Amino acid sequence: MDLLQNIHELPRIEKIKVMEFIWEELTTKAEQYESPSWHEKALADTEKRMEEGKEELIDWNEAKQRLRKKTK
Repeated sequence: MDLLQNIHELPRIEKIKVMEFIWEELTTKAEQYESPSWHEKALADTEKRMEEGKEELIDWNEAKQRLRKKTK
């Protein structure tokens, strides 16, 4: 059985934990990775929405809590 199949069979909360672990691994070594070409535009679009008051700024821990509530 391969890794992806193992992850596929995990309960949702365990998948979230795996995702958070992978995200932590990627972000602590961010300087090793090049951003994709579309990323600059996505950031500019978000900044524009922020300036227009159309984007809600929330703490990362709060965002994770909201996402967890949606997946229960």
